[in-house]
Amino acid sequence: MASATAFTSLAVGGATRLPGASAGHSTRSSLVLFLPPLPSTRRQGLSSSLLPETRRFSQIVVKASSSEEATGSVQVEELFSDLKEKWDGLENKSTVFIYGGGAIVAVWLSSIVISAINSVPLLPKIMELVGLGYTGWFVYRYLLFKSSRKELATDIEALKKKIAGTE
Repeated sequence: MASATAFTSLAVGGATRLPGASAGHSTRSSLVLFLPPLPSTRRQGLSSSLLPETRRFSQIVVKASSSEEATGSVQVEELFSDLKEKWDGLENKSTVFIYGGGAIVAVWLSSIVISAINSVPLLPKIMELVGLGYTGWFVYRYLLFKSSRKELATDIEALKKKIAGTE
């Protein structure tokens, strides 16, 4: 019967403490519970003032906060200040807009190409099969054995150096 009273306190909007939510280990989150109305056998013990509340779904919102909120806002401010410094340090701001616009156009065009490929009846399944085959080959070639993983890591590092221009 103790669980029934806990259920009724939840159903009528009573505040309860969730297990594991201590003050030192709380995180920022929200929890919304929708509970069904109580059966008529459980409603008999409730007063008449509580009955209308139990006939509809009750909504309980539980919020927990953390002391890390202040550090999160500081990190966001640092991020924005770093971005502002980098933006102010750019000489060719128009180049950034050109590259950004080009990236948007490239994504749009690739979306058009993919939708055209999906409209061909058998081609999407063939492309999926090719992708699965290539993934299997890549796992076998580079990820399965320790020596090949080392080879992949050196190839990636060489590529990073080429892109960064340090080679």
